[in-house]
Amino acid sequence: MFESLPLLPADPILGLSIAYANDTNPDKVDLGVGVYKNDAGITPIMKAVAEAEKLRIARETSKAYTPPAGYPGANEAVTKLVYGADHPAVAAKRVRTIQTPGGCGALRVAAELIQRAKPGASLWVSIPTWANHVPLLGSAGLKLREYPYYDYSTHSIDFAAMLTTLNEIPRGDLILLHACCHNPSGADLSRAQWDQIADVLEERGVIPFIDMAYQGFGEGLEEDTYGLRLMAARLPEVVIATSFSKNFGLYRERAGSLSLVLADEQQANAANSQLLSVTRALYSMPPAHGAALIDIILHSDELTKVWSDELTLMRERIAGLRVQLVQSLNQLQQLRDFKFIAQERGMFSFLGLSVEQVHKLKGEYSIYMTDTSRISVAGLTKEKMDYVSKAIVSVL
Repeated sequence: MFESLPLLPADPILGLSIAYANDTNPDKVDLGVGVYKNDAGITPIMKAVAEAEKLRIARETSKAYTPPAGYPGANEAVTKLVYGADHPAVAAKRVRTIQTPGGCGALRVAAELIQRAKPGASLWVSIPTWANHVPLLGSAGLKLREYPYYDYSTHSIDFAAMLTTLNEIPRGDLILLHACCHNPSGADLSRAQWDQIADVLEERGVIPFIDMAYQGFGEGLEEDTYGLRLMAARLPEVVIATSFSKNFGLYRERAGSLSLVLADEQQANAANSQLLSVTRALYSMPPAHGAALIDIILHSDELTKVWSDELTLMRERIAGLRVQLVQSLNQLQQLRDFKFIAQERGMFSFLGLSVEQVHKLKGEYSIYMTDTSRISVAGLTKEKMDYVSKAIVSVL
């Protein structure tokens, strides 16, 4: 049977990581992988997480399955983290949150639920969007359509074109929006733009499907939820996928959540029952460790502060690297103004290079990035800044 299966090419980003690992150049720089790194080039275990793990080991008395929805304490804490303490949708008991295996699991469970509710539903995704959105969501049976978002020529959001398309989306369709730190562009919606989008979606009956993979990496833990909380307060139905890989550094623990906002408590209960049926068919019970750590941290004022402070330092480090990269590039040349990099948020930015220029950077300087010239700013260090900047300028 399996002899019929052809060999597939390596995933573009995972392939970059393999090539980087095999590169013997001591000056090599990995700007492709989307994980946070510190000044030493290491993805660290956060201090709050390390302390929570000690408590977890001391307290754990069983390896029995978790409940199907995951840790009740973690779900309660995550709901508060995402919506705030006094959100009207939470107060009205319109919100249901379950634990998932990472943000990817949340996206896929949501897609399966949507497929149950409306087979072949149309989901509109931004141009560009995170590459894995397409297989995760499309292979569940959803019909993926596109709306304009990022203008490569101006390195900014083409909001007029986006609004034009949004005003043409049929009632009952869904639109995938990035809560903050747009992946892969780094170009985020302003509060005024979120307000206008909410107006359009409310008027047209379009359902927002919000992916929040980087809460706390944009402007702050509260600030990054502005659009999400606005939609949840104003619209009868909202889907929210959340990842804790980045803001808790729990990449390998696959910690995420899926949250639904429904029209009323009765519909919320019905949708939640369907959610648990979907997860039962996909993976039965969720993993425990990552959610248990989140439960411990968010129910400890001391650990919450340690975590929040460390996340602030991570966010500020990335913002500082953006400023340093702009200054370094603009001091070395006058062909192009790279100031847009400092105006963007999160880990990613497009440099605006051609495929040939990207390949030259890899071949001659061992600097790795995707063919779209998307870089992970977190992969930069102060030590490598001058080397990377001079290499980029050399290929302009």
